[in-house]
Amino acid sequence: QVQLVESGGGLVQAGGSLRLSCAASGRTFRSYAMGWFRQAPGEEREFVAAISGGGSTYYADSVKGRFTISRDNAKNTVYLPMSSLKPVDTAVYYCAAKNTYYISYTAPAYDYWGQGTQVTVSS
Repeated sequence: QVQLVESGGGLVQAGGSLRLSCAASGRTFRSYAMGWFRQAPGEEREFVAAISGGGSTYYADSVKGRFTISRDNAKNTVYLPMSSLKPVDTAVYYCAAKNTYYISYTAPAYDYWGQGTQVTVSS
């Protein structure tokens, strides 16, 4: 059993920045691949970024160069600093954990989910 708690969402003007954090429980955090997904109203849940247990990263084309995923295994925390935010980034952002070392890009592959944090970017 793993619990994930996201924080850092809010309302920001287009062009601004936010940093999301995800705090995880669990003694095996270092072995988990971690991901960020987002879901806007009426849309499918969309992959944003992922990081493997070894620190390899992968990003959706829509956020590459603007968002960064990182992890601090000593703190059992994964981060998503976001810059140059656009109105199309508006969504609920979810942290997810996969109980394997390797990255996956689809939501069904992940085993644990946080409750989400709302990011709203005004135009």
